[in-house]
Amino acid sequence: MAVHIFSRLAFAALAIAAAAPVFAGDIDELPVTATFVVSTGFWEEVGGEPSGKAEAKSATGTDSTATDTATRRGYYKLVAIRQPDRTAKVYLQQIALDEAGPQVVESVELEEFTAIKPYVTDIRPEDSTGISRQPGLFATVYLKTDPAATEPESWTVLIDEFGEIKIEKATN
Repeated sequence: MAVHIFSRLAFAALAIAAAAPVFAGDIDELPVTATFVVSTGFWEEVGGEPSGKAEAKSATGTDSTATDTATRRGYYKLVAIRQPDRTAKVYLQQIALDEAGPQVVESVELEEFTAIKPYVTDIRPEDSTGISRQPGLFATVYLKTDPAATEPESWTVLIDEFGEIKIEKATN
C-alpha cells in the first residue's frame, strides 16, 4: 500500500493539540479544514514489536518473552481535511500515550482516498463504546466521489494487530 508521511507543517496545529492538555481556548488551534476527527482502536509495542510479541535476550543470553522491556501504547486517529476544491484528504495518525500526555508518533496520508478525490461525509469507528478488545483499528469512511450523489459509498480502514493497513471499498 502506498502511503507517505505528509508535511508536518501542514498539521502543526493538530500535532500541538495532540501533544498537550487541551483547554477551552485551545480548540481554536484546530484547523477549520478538519471536518472529521475520530480516535479509535489501540496499538501496543513491547521492545519495539507490535502487540507485545517481542522476544528479548535475557542476561544469560537465552530467549525469553519480553515482559520487562519498555512497553509503548497508544491509539489511532483518522482525520479528514477539506481541500480548497471541497474534496478531502484522509490522514491516519498513530498517537502514543506517555506520562507527558499524548504524542504524535507518525502521520500518513491515505493515498487510496486522495486518488479518488472524495467528498467525505462521515467517519465512524467500529465501536463507539471506547473499549477495544483487540489491538488494531477498524473504521468506516463514508464518502461521495460525485457531490450530487444521493448516497455515500462506505470504505473501511483496517489496521491489524501487526500494524498492517488495509483500505478497501466496503462490500456489504
